[in-house]
Amino acid sequence: MLKRFKIYNRRYLGSKYKLLEFIEKIVQENTKNCKIFLDLFAGTGVVADYFNKKYDVVLNDLLRCNYFSYECFFSNLEYDEKKLIEIMKKYNEKIVKNNNYYSENFKDTYLSEKNLKKVGFIRDDIDDLFEKKKINKREKAILITSLIYAVDRIANTVGHYDAYRKNGDLEKELILKFPQIENENNKNNKIFCMDANELVKKIKADIVYIDPPYNSRQYSDAYHFLENIATNSKPEVFGIAKKMDRTHIKSKYCLSSAKQTLEELIKNIEAKYILFSYNNTQQKANSRSNARINDNEILEILKSKGEVTVFEKDFSPFTVGKTNIKNHTERVFFCRVKKVGKNKKNSKENIINNITEENTVAEENQLFILENIKKNMVQSPLNYTGGKFKLLKQIFEKMPKNIDVFYDIFCGGFNVGANFNAKKIIGIDKNKELIKLLKFLKKQNYENLEKKIEEKIEYYGLSNSFKNGYEYYGCNSYDGLGKYNKEKFLRLREDYNNKKKEILFLLLIFYSFNNQIRFNKKNEFNLPVGKRDFNFNLRKKLKNFIYNLQLAETKFKNMDFRDINLDKIDSKSTFFYLDPPYLLGQASYNENNSWTENDEKDLLKFLENCNERTIRFALSNVIEHKGNENKILKNWCSKNNFFVNYLDFNYYNSNYQVKNKNTITREVLITNFK
Repeated sequence: MLKRFKIYNRRYLGSKYKLLEFIEKIVQENTKNCKIFLDLFAGTGVVADYFNKKYDVVLNDLLRCNYFSYECFFSNLEYDEKKLIEIMKKYNEKIVKNNNYYSENFKDTYLSEKNLKKVGFIRDDIDDLFEKKKINKREKAILITSLIYAVDRIANTVGHYDAYRKNGDLEKELILKFPQIENENNKNNKIFCMDANELVKKIKADIVYIDPPYNSRQYSDAYHFLENIATNSKPEVFGIAKKMDRTHIKSKYCLSSAKQTLEELIKNIEAKYILFSYNNTQQKANSRSNARINDNEILEILKSKGEVTVFEKDFSPFTVGKTNIKNHTERVFFCRVKKVGKNKKNSKENIINNITEENTVAEENQLFILENIKKNMVQSPLNYTGGKFKLLKQIFEKMPKNIDVFYDIFCGGFNVGANFNAKKIIGIDKNKELIKLLKFLKKQNYENLEKKIEEKIEYYGLSNSFKNGYEYYGCNSYDGLGKYNKEKFLRLREDYNNKKKEILFLLLIFYSFNNQIRFNKKNEFNLPVGKRDFNFNLRKKLKNFIYNLQLAETKFKNMDFRDINLDKIDSKSTFFYLDPPYLLGQASYNENNSWTENDEKDLLKFLENCNERTIRFALSNVIEHKGNENKILKNWCSKNNFFVNYLDFNYYNSNYQVKNKNTITREVLITNFK
């Protein structure tokens, strides 16, 4: 098993790793209603990583070695971890005898000749694997990032590559580790590699964090060797430090014109808040380490944009060489941007929310398209009892690959259909109101929908903890908001049952018990108020769910499974997934005995007909629950020689009426293919 490394396990000039809590406190106490966090000079990405759990993050940097790291840690493209680990193991075991570009040009400088031969072999092999389509774009980035971190871990330097140590330790072995990737928050992240002043002309965000170079020391000089490995273009190198031409990646913020460059940047930023990190080294350090822009200039520029507050913290920076800075403080200039009228002629498209067709990133400082055709796993905001989100990985592993049309029958909250990759997805359910709501969501622009929901929340006087927190309503997180919302919720429920409007239904679900759906025999929604409201997690679920609905051709039909015309189904390209109510257990959707033994037998007969027509199917069900067996189902499987796949899951947290927590529930996936 390979060891792991984290994004912050790399030495980097000006790293803000030790200041993350300081920055977070500023953001937490001075901002509200924010979703998009833009890290404009992201460096290693530690700041963006810290805020990735709360916001959709956008990262940018001029250096390709950092860009590959962002693709590794923040991308939403799929990757095969097992495959990559096997590749890395082979790299670690490889002994390379032949010379290459790296061993010939950098012998016994930053690494030993032996390790440099290995670097050259690995880097060329990564490109070869990518060209042969054996790895995808993100897998390439993961391998390159692992190599860069491995090099930096043993490099014969003081943490940068402006120079190397004479008589340094070159005996350490180059070993690749696997990055510690947390994919669950990466759905809407965007990655750029371009001039920051050009990028802000094209996008907008809620919070823009700016941490530019402070002085004349170029990052392209300090990390030229890692940049050389990242690009692998094998340019001519010169001088004792073996640097290549770096003209195209030199920052304007290191030049005497830094003030003018910052003025242009701030002028073109479109955001609610700007955080600008800068230190107080104007006349304190080595002349090359002195800050290019003084406090008065920074304040003058930022005040032209809005109200400015300065936050300060003592800090010992990681510097170049022997520079010794005393009484060093790190400052964050916080700007609350003043509202201005919209300029229709020059207004920007919100690239963060409308980027689904053109996911952009920059190559050699030019925008290009990032391939992103597959869905990432998202959880439906409609919490249907027995929902299959936690089982998706196991279910999808059993599915065949060559599916063009995917039917999600008894689709419920649509966790399965929303996450399956096929050209066409069809959701079918008998619940008329549910299908109307899914059709409604499929057509929505999230930003517009969120505004409409906010208006309804205000109209009914419901809580909005996303904006105001719990204490504002005299409540706490443990007890929840039910007491405050109860009367208001009942008025909303009455209005929905009278009007049956989709947006009221959606709001009702968000404020109901466990965000679930339940109707009585009169087709009235009858769940009581819940503890939560339209909070941050629900907002993110809703946004990601809508995004997935719009990625493929998705249709919804209000119909009974018995009404599906099998004669019109193309058996070669179509797949049926079915998740009916279960005879065993009393879930909220089956509390009125709406699913009987006759329904069960009709469904099994329907599937026998599918099998006769060679239509592939997978049926989710429970074969044992509370000590009871579904003998009808077991006998049917045996009679037809269908395959029973046992899944690892239970429903202790669902709305089944289970008194004995130790009762075994056997969830199965029954298929007519192996």
